Amino acid sequence: MRVLVVNAGSSSLKLRLVGADDELLGSRDLEPGEDVEAALASLGDADASGHRVVHGGARFTAPVVIDDEVVGALEQLTTLAPLHQPPALEAIATLRRVAPRLPAVACFDTAFHAGLPSAASTYALPAAWRERWPLRRYGFHGLSHAWAARRAEQQLDGAGRVVSCHLGAGASLAAVRGGRSVDTTMGFTPLAGLVMGTRSGDVDPGLLLWLLDQTELTGTELAEGLERGSGLLGLAGTADMREVLAAAGRDEPGAVLALEVYVHRLRAGIAAMAAALGGLDALVFTGRVGERAAEVRSRAAAGLGFLGVALDEAANAAATGDAEIGATGATARTLVVESREDLEIARGVRAALAA
Repeated sequence: MRVLVVNAGSSSLKLRLVGADDELLGSRDLEPGEDVEAALASLGDADASGHRVVHGGARFTAPVVIDDEVVGALEQLTTLAPLHQPPALEAIATLRRVAPRLPAVACFDTAFHAGLPSAASTYALPAAWRERWPLRRYGFHGLSHAWAARRAEQQLDGAGRVVSCHLGAGASLAAVRGGRSVDTTMGFTPLAGLVMGTRSGDVDPGLLLWLLDQTELTGTELAEGLERGSGLLGLAGTADMREVLAAAGRDEPGAVLALEVYVHRLRAGIAAMAAALGGLDALVFTGRVGERAAEVRSRAAAGLGFLGVALDEAANAAATGDAEIGATGATARTLVVESREDLEIARGVRAALAA
């Protein structure tokens, strides 16, 4: 089955045509306003399409064939992922319009974490709130974490306890045992956890309540600041890790602080995920920053010797694609894994249509 993988971002639409043997048959990245129908024609024929959808809520815990009722349910989840859900819904609508006969499947970033243990998924909130509303830790980047953990197990012949680090514009960690997520850093929305490009990550809720009560900020302004004005951008004036690293190399104070905060949170999060697993067999870096920023990997690993992590700095600096970068003799293996959400989505499409 040839699967057209559709990955919609806030400012781009990525199309990948994946063949029956997971070979990449075609690739197009479209900017706003480009002709989607012409792009589809240039890629060739597909047997089905698979759409990355960030939030599936409590209902969607596996890939699902898209129909009007599913679209309506996904629209109801927009407030939980305001940066991500609208572009995905727009892409679904576009494909249904230009290729109405093409079977379409939604694949969810939350699905990989749907089986989190209750100790990891439950917020300590009033019971009446939790009974009335679906307040739980959902987790995100599940497609990326699932692929990274699977590749780690393949390359290391069955690594049992894996911490996956998806580091990009968004960033999260997952603790994976036997291919199943048992903990993660993101929560009810993709705003929680690590420092990200423009998102704050974890912030004391009391601080946010104080801002609403004691300042002129509105709820809308607070949400905008947390989603689009925080993270690396808020600390260093840029959301691009390459620019942060370059500026930190010039000892620019904002960039130095941003990098220190980023790595501090990352290192602490990795340790927490390892604790959830009861130890660490493999540490995996993926995503644009995880794959390309050797300095970030090196800085993070430098504080994780107590978990058995140590890097071969030459291998780390030279890593491209899938690569092992751990030092000889380190008890925990360290890998870089190329993010292939397209293959994870294609796998989900085939499973949903075969059901």
